[in-house]
Amino acid sequence: MQHRRLGTSAIVVSDICMGTMTFGSQTDEAEAFRVLDECFDAGINFYDTAEGYPVPPDAKWVGRTEEIVGRWMKTKPRDAIILATKVSGPSHVWFRSPLRSGMTALDRRNIVTAIEGSLKKLQTDYIDLYQTHWPDHDTPYEETMEVLDELVRAGKVRVLGCSNETSWGLMKSIAASERIGGARYQTIQNNFSLNNRRFEDELAQVCRKEGVSLIPYSPIAGGVLAGKYNGGARPEGARFSRYLAMEGRQAAMGRRFVNEKSLASTERFAAIAAEHGLDPVTFAVAWSKQHDFVASTIVGVSSQAQVAPILAAADLVLPDEAMKAVDQVSREIMYPMG
Repeated sequence: MQHRRLGTSAIVVSDICMGTMTFGSQTDEAEAFRVLDECFDAGINFYDTAEGYPVPPDAKWVGRTEEIVGRWMKTKPRDAIILATKVSGPSHVWFRSPLRSGMTALDRRNIVTAIEGSLKKLQTDYIDLYQTHWPDHDTPYEETMEVLDELVRAGKVRVLGCSNETSWGLMKSIAASERIGGARYQTIQNNFSLNNRRFEDELAQVCRKEGVSLIPYSPIAGGVLAGKYNGGARPEGARFSRYLAMEGRQAAMGRRFVNEKSLASTERFAAIAAEHGLDPVTFAVAWSKQHDFVASTIVGVSSQAQVAPILAAADLVLPDEAMKAVDQVSREIMYPMG
């Protein structure tokens, strides 16, 4: 397992990170422990969760994921784990947070309330990487960054990160941190995959110039790149099989991930993977890791059976021929996810 630094911080993580957003909804605690144990034994030291997990957001189970992760961490040396969690930003159009009556924001009260709740559920006295979960462009960045800096100074948080942020928002936050002389974001967690390369348009340059690391989520495009939706298939129990049968936000998200262009590119990528003797999941994870602005790729599973092809990407470097073939597909089928 290779290791990389988070931004310019002192924290070094495995270049594969296990995400936990299904733990407590799709995945029960016993299965979650099996997944986490296998990853730990394979050399993964980086684990990502959030106060708003599991998904989909629902008051009946919000917070369960951090509780499960906290109980699992008690079985391991705390300093052997790099733990990341998130404070919920404002509810956006496509969902309403079940936390704090849906009135989440990145102001002082919300951040302080969130960190205390996460520390309690995770049964730890510090978080290695504390991230803002969705941006709050209507709250002054000075206020957000000031209270986050206080958490670092108090020893409750080691380093800071953001997620689902824009180029404008990331630069505004860095400028605010410089003005107040406080801790700044070292990471950004955004969607990035073979089917969604928009991060390369602008944010990659910001990361390179400002020393911020991307820790991409959804490298398998929500399971689409595994090929399970190819040919119009709708596997029972799969996330987008459910979403495409719904209305509103879920249906819109389903169509974003599963559409004519995304399925066409997925088939092309699978063919490239096959030419190199690789499972399409292994290929997708390896491709995600193979960028200079990426520190660690966040993967997610709902069962232990899905772990093996992900771990097969550890130490795997795709040849230039494969990377060029991917670029050719991306030029011919541009922005499959819009």
